[in-house]
Amino acid sequence: MSRGTGPELPVVDAALAARLGGNGTPVQWELLTSPEVPGVVAATGAAIVPVGATEQHGPHLGLNVDAAIAHHVALGVSGLTGVPVVPPVVYGVSGSHGGLPGTLTVRPETLVMVLGDVLESLYANGVRQFVLLNAHTWNAGPMEIAADNLRVRHDDVRVRCIFYVTAYPGSQVDGRVTYGRGLMHANYFETSLMLHIDPQVVHMDRAVSLEDRDTFWDYRTDQVSASGVWGRDVEQATAQHGAAEAERCIRTTAEVVAAAVAEPWPTPR
Repeated sequence: MSRGTGPELPVVDAALAARLGGNGTPVQWELLTSPEVPGVVAATGAAIVPVGATEQHGPHLGLNVDAAIAHHVALGVSGLTGVPVVPPVVYGVSGSHGGLPGTLTVRPETLVMVLGDVLESLYANGVRQFVLLNAHTWNAGPMEIAADNLRVRHDDVRVRCIFYVTAYPGSQVDGRVTYGRGLMHANYFETSLMLHIDPQVVHMDRAVSLEDRDTFWDYRTDQVSASGVWGRDVEQATAQHGAAEAERCIRTTAEVVAAAVAEPWPTPR
């Protein structure tokens, strides 16, 4: 069954792009020709690597949520800053979803190796500044290891792992979450984002909610939620709310990335 042509590119503010170094259009690595790459890399010396997952997101969202959000935010940041975006890593450390259908997962060690190879390939192409943009909680550990491996291996690189919501206070995220702790999943926040980013994979007639609870332990998703959802008020999600949250994610992350690319290298003291 046909479901449309896929998500639209993010629309960014032209004046802000001019200030931060972009021209409003994302620089997508895979759309460049080989002779264009050296010039693009020379402009900022940087690249954004979005990292997501392909996993269940309840009965109402497509499996592409994390990869789609990471890529969308990365594209917006690229449009504002001119920093190129490589194709997203769409497989993540998702084994903790247990037996819920649809999830594709890699082992943490595999993600470390995949990211290591991608980062080394970018290094060989002249990139020296690396922003790893994460959209899936359980990717964080392997991403940090891959980043540290690169940092230790080369004296002339700068690398940072961030989440797509890192650049503004968590208290500003309107996710209808009381506790959260990173366990919110297929919730009001993610559903709103997907209604904005890729509404063709959202089925609001199937949406269900689950009141979030505070626990000391981290559990597999299928141990705490029969539906795969963790969060309340999912049925109230809107594209308008998703657009506002996406705009803020993109704008604040772009401000951080533009400043990072221009940051002076430290001098040992």
